[in-house]
Amino acid sequence: MTDLFDSFHRRIDYIRISVTDRCNLRCAYCTAESMPRLPHDEILSYEEIRRVVQAAVGLGVGRIRLTGGEPLVRPDLSTLVELLTQIEGIDDIALTTNAILLGRYAAELKAVGLKRVNISLDTFKADKFKQITGSDKLENVLNGIETAMQVGLNPLKINTVVLKGFNDDELVDFARMSVDEGWHVRFIEHMPLVTTGAPNTQLVAVEDMMAIIQRSLGELKPSLPTSGNGPAKYYQLSGAKGTIGFIGPVTDCFCSECNRFRLTADGRMRPCLLEDSEIDLKGALRMGASSQELRELMQQAAALKKDRHHLGEEFVPNKRQMWQIGG
Repeated sequence: MTDLFDSFHRRIDYIRISVTDRCNLRCAYCTAESMPRLPHDEILSYEEIRRVVQAAVGLGVGRIRLTGGEPLVRPDLSTLVELLTQIEGIDDIALTTNAILLGRYAAELKAVGLKRVNISLDTFKADKFKQITGSDKLENVLNGIETAMQVGLNPLKINTVVLKGFNDDELVDFARMSVDEGWHVRFIEHMPLVTTGAPNTQLVAVEDMMAIIQRSLGELKPSLPTSGNGPAKYYQLSGAKGTIGFIGPVTDCFCSECNRFRLTADGRMRPCLLEDSEIDLKGALRMGASSQELRELMQQAAALKKDRHHLGEEFVPNKRQMWQIGG
């Protein structure tokens, strides 16, 4: 086995796989209602995804995260999870979800080998939830969180995009859940994916988030990550079983530690969330490419990986919305 490195000597051992570009929410910072969705035959089959992962294992990839769109809207997702768990060399399979359907599928996914889940939740307030997602399913999300914890999909992480003037007044409420419920909460800076020249008025910097929390709940002490491959810096409040992580793509560029690729639902391998460069794996798969040929395409993708993103400095990216990439 040959490990996969990019041009800047960063080892790539982690792939985020979008299984669908469809979603049952319409979050304001993620999607565009007018954009067409992919026809069914343009999306990678589960067997095609398995072939990509099997080839990637030969380059040292051992960790997988399934994303969307919303991955749980794709039928029989547990079939894919089971296929991937059977691949020797895969150490970790996780899922990012909005949790609306998680209460229905959590036990089934755990039974076939899913290790853990990250759940996107930006507010505890029903009116705000409907405003930002276009849905009144907040109770479904909270039920999904509870069910996931009960069946052992741990550590369970809650991802919260913090928006100034919208949900920054709930920072303390979310942080307190790390103490009261043992949640692992991760606060994420708002990413201005399109630069207009105007200031990012919705940005709450990590430094400011930490100050707000510490004024109300006390000192945040540095903590080791619970698990995973992400860029968050972790802390704990006194007496907390859970952790609080901060992800600062705007104020704290973490590209030097990047270890990942993204595979889009239509079979393009993207070296970076915030760059439009892609390598087409689907075409090769459907032409009968061998595992070695797929690995060579992955190495080409690695060579395209930039030293860092330019978020907020220029127009990035412009070919795909977030839901088309698999964030």
